[in-house]
Amino acid sequence: MSFSRNKNSWALFLLILTGIVLGGFIGTLGEGTSYLSWLNYGQSFGLENPIILNLGILVITFGLNIKITMASIIGVIVAIIIYFTL
Repeated sequence: MSFSRNKNSWALFLLILTGIVLGGFIGTLGEGTSYLSWLNYGQSFGLENPIILNLGILVITFGLNIKITMASIIGVIVAIIIYFTL
């Protein structure tokens, strides 16, 4: 298998992002079912308390929370496979 150097890296980024979102959605749907509940198993990390910058006129809130689940990992793997097969 030869690796093509002219593949667009933005396409890979968008496919991975789509895999994360769809995997998270499928994991959320499967959490109510007993045999699919493992798809929503994962770890969440980020800022517990967001950072707030109050400038008087403008208030800016910085926060980040990331949840990695089994379904999102499967979605990323499927997205990478789709990218390299097309």
